[in-house]
Amino acid sequence: MGAQNQVLSQTPERPYLATDRRRMITELVAARGSMRVVELGSILGVSEVTIRNDLEQLAHEGLLVRDHGGAIARTHTALSVAFDQRARFNLEAKQRIGQAAASLVQPGDTIMLDSGSTLMEMAKRLPNLSPLTIITNGLNVAIQVGSLPDVHVVLAGGSLSPETIGTVGPLTERDMGDLLADRLFLGTHAFELETGLSDVSIEVARVKRTMISAAKQVILLADSGKFSTRAMARVAPLSAINCIITDTGFPEEIAQQLAAQNIEVRRV
Repeated sequence: MGAQNQVLSQTPERPYLATDRRRMITELVAARGSMRVVELGSILGVSEVTIRNDLEQLAHEGLLVRDHGGAIARTHTALSVAFDQRARFNLEAKQRIGQAAASLVQPGDTIMLDSGSTLMEMAKRLPNLSPLTIITNGLNVAIQVGSLPDVHVVLAGGSLSPETIGTVGPLTERDMGDLLADRLFLGTHAFELETGLSDVSIEVARVKRTMISAAKQVILLADSGKFSTRAMARVAPLSAINCIITDTGFPEEIAQQLAAQNIEVRRV
C-alpha cells in the first residue's frame, strides 16, 4: 500500500530511475499478488514496453514470476498460479489447437513436446497409440502423457523454469541434443514475421533451438494472440517452422504470405 501511495504522488515530469521503478513494481506485485502490464504502466506513468522490460529483468533476477500480460508474486504457490492463469488465457483456442496437433500423431512416432499451456492441451488429447515415444522437457506434460498405455516417455533433465514449468539449462540442451524425433510440437511466447519466434529467457530459447535441430518436422502451436508480439530472447526465424497450428483469429493475409514461403498454416 505504501509503495502504491508513493507511486501515485509522483509527477510525470520527474520519472523514477529504473532501479527505483523496479523496486516499486516488485512491492506492488507482492502486495496485490499479481499485476497487469497496463496497470503498472498507468500507475508508474511509463510505457508498456518499459514495464515489460522491467518485468523480464525482475523475473530473471527471481523477484517475481512473469505471466502473459503481467506478473505474479513469487510465493510458494506462484508456479502453479502462473501456469493456471496462462492456461486460461485463450483457453478455447488452445484446446482446438491441441486437438488438431494431437490428430497428427501416428503409431510408431517419436515426437518431442515442448513445455507450455498449449502443449498441455495437446497432451490431454493424445489418442491411445501404440507404440509411441514422447520426448519432453515439460514436467506437467510428462506426468500427463505418462498415464497413456504403451508410451515411452523421455523427460529431459535440467533446471526448472518457473515461466514454462519445463527444464532448461546445459543438461536439458545436452539431453535434447542427443536425441532425434520425427516431429517437434513447439510452443512460443511470441512470434512475428520480422524477428520470428521469441521467448521469455535466453535459457528457454536455447532449449527450443536445440529441439528444433533434433526434429525432421517442426510444428508450432500458438494462438493468434501471440502473433505480432515479441519477447526478450530470440529463438528462431519462421523459416525454421514447417507448419503453424493457430486459431481463426490469425490474419488470413499473413497465412497466405507464409504459405508462399512453404510454411503451412492451419487455422482451427
